Amino acid sequence: GVIRGFTAVVDSAVLGWTTEAYVEVFCAGNVSPDSLRASLDSIPEVVDACTVTGEADALVHLRAVDIRHMETVLERVRSDRRVGSTKSVIVLSHLVDRPPA
Repeated sequence: GVIRGFTAVVDSAVLGWTTEAYVEVFCAGNVSPDSLRASLDSIPEVVDACTVTGEADALVHLRAVDIRHMETVLERVRSDRRVGSTKSVIVLSHLVDRPPA
C-alpha cells in the first residue's frame, strides 16, 4: 500500500516548454474542485493545479514554449465560464527543484 505506482518524468525543456508561470485562479461563483479540475485537465500545458487558501481559489502551474504560447494558454484558462479572473507570475529561475516524494 505504500507504493502507489511508477511514472515517467518528462523533461519539459526537451519539448521546448521552457517558459513557466504560476497562475492564481479566481472562480466566478461557487465552483467545485471537481468541476475546476475537469476544466484544467483538458489543457496540456497545465502541469499542476491545486485548490488553495487565501483570496484565490486555485493555483495553476503552466509550461509553454514562449510568452506568445503562454498568452494563448492563459486565454484558454480564462475562457472557461467558471473562471472569473486570473493573476499570473512568470518564473525567472528555479532556486530549489526537488523530485516529487
